[in-house]
Parts: sequence; structure tokens; C-alpha cells
Amino acid sequence: MGLAAAAATNTLAQSYPAKPIRIVVPYPPGGGTDVIARTLAVKMTEVMGQPVIVDNRAGANGIIGSDAVAKAAPDGYTALITLATHVINPALYAKLPYGPDDHAPVTVLADYPFVITVHPSLPVRNVKEFVAFAKARPGQLTFASSGNGSGPHLGMELFKSMAGIDVVHVPYKGAGQAMTDLLSGQVPIFLNNFLAGAQMIKAGRLRALAVTSGKRSNAAPDVPTVGESGVPGYAVTGWYGMMLPAATSAPVLRALHEGTVKALKSREVSARLSNEAAEIVAGTPQEFAAFLKAESEKWTAVIRKAKVRIAE
Repeated sequence: MGLAAAAATNTLAQSYPAKPIRIVVPYPPGGGTDVIARTLAVKMTEVMGQPVIVDNRAGANGIIGSDAVAKAAPDGYTALITLATHVINPALYAKLPYGPDDHAPVTVLADYPFVITVHPSLPVRNVKEFVAFAKARPGQLTFASSGNGSGPHLGMELFKSMAGIDVVHVPYKGAGQAMTDLLSGQVPIFLNNFLAGAQMIKAGRLRALAVTSGKRSNAAPDVPTVGESGVPGYAVTGWYGMMLPAATSAPVLRALHEGTVKALKSREVSARLSNEAAEIVAGTPQEFAAFLKAESEKWTAVIRKAKVRIAE
């Protein structure tokens, strides 16, 4: 970098932010990613001293919004909040409009558990009983997911592989449709966002076998983990992360990181995340980069082993 360019970068970093910041959510309004983004944006507006605006750019399993940020000016004024599909999509799609190095990681915002739920008609009350029941009926049981290649789908594929069972995948167009058929008993098994099924579990309309995280969830401390229930080493969590265009300067990325972490750790945001059964992470960009690498390797291996159809 020349002296003139370095001086311009330093000036930008010192004045940042000098105008509104746009957070792109690559999913429709109302979902978990949107809720987290809007909660965070309110506090970030206060912390950063500039309006922080949420912009929903939904479509193509998160690809449209992710591409918009990859191609945005790398000045810190366009950020992305994404989730595990960011590392899943490259293994599912033959071609993406952006490359693996077109986004700069800022931080993992928070993570949250999934829960393996079953319809009460299924005569199992824990993971060990479920595994034994499934092993005695290979290929006869079905499990729902919110879509082919979704987090719930791949989380269950990993469980199948590690538990040594054969249950058949039934993809739905979204978690809402899957939950409807689960509640009616048309499909007996669903690995889903914990919060989405919490009320049905409390009402006895669904049975929780285990949470998928490495430790028990504060939202349901009486529900064991999959790992402690007979499938050691299994751990799957959903997560939300913030990214910027790849060429964003280090000083600007650092300033956004600091403002984001401060907002995340505020009482208001912490309380809302807790209500969503999520836990704050707020790590460094370097930690997020390492996490992304590990997640990519894990899910690519699951996709290949399960022979999930790659979209053209």
C-alpha cells in the first residue's frame, strides 16, 4: 500500500462511522437472524453514534444477501449477519457468485442449540432408546427437516452417522411445515431450533430427547445433551455471525468489532438473546475465521458422506 492510500485508510478509520451502517440479513423478516439483527441494530445505533439499519435481502438460501455484501464497497458501512448456511452452501451448490475469501469475519455473535424432538406416539424417551428402536427398524422411520441441506437436515445426518442408524429424510419447505406434520404424527422425528419447539414440549405435544450442543442449555437445563446420552462427541449448534467485504481495512473492521461486541454485551441485547435460547459468543475475528474453517470441513464431510444432492 502506498503512502497516500495508507493515509486515506487511517483517515477513514479515525472518522468511522461517519454515516449510517447497513446490516444485510439474507433471509426474510421475522426469522431468528432478522430478530437478532434488529435487536443488535438498536443498541449498535447507540454505541456507534450512527443509525444502524437492517436490510433484508432474502433468497437462494442466503446467497443473494451474501453476494450483495461481498460486492459492496469495503468501507465498513455494509455488513452481513449470516449463519451456518454460509459454510454449507459452498458444498451444496456447484457454483456461487462469490468466493470463499470474499467476506471478512468480524465475530460470532451468538450460538444456540437444536433439540431432537419426537412425536409422543414414538415409544422412546431418550437417545439410547431412540437409537435402539431405530436400529431394530432400519429405513422404516422418517425425520423432518426445514429443507434439503439445512442445518436441521445436516445435524440429523451427522447424528445418523455417529449413532449408526438408518432413518429416512423428509425435507419440507421451511420449519413451519415440518412442525405441522410433526405435531400431527405424520413424521415422528425433527431436529429443530430449540426455541421453536419449546412451548410444544412444555405442553406435552412433543417429547425432547436431547439438545445438540456440547453442554446443556440454560433454557432447558433438565434436557440432556446428545453427547451425554449415548453418542459421545456429537455437538451441533446453530450460530449467527457478522462479516464485512473482504477488502475492508483492519482499523475499520476493528472499530466495527468493538462496537458490535459492546452492543452484544449490553443488558438489553443479552436479555433478548437469552429469551431466544441463544448465548453470546462475541469472539475475535481470528477466532471466527478458525471456527468457519472447522465448520466448513465438518459440514462438507457430512454432505459428502450423506450424498446430499448438490444444487446446479
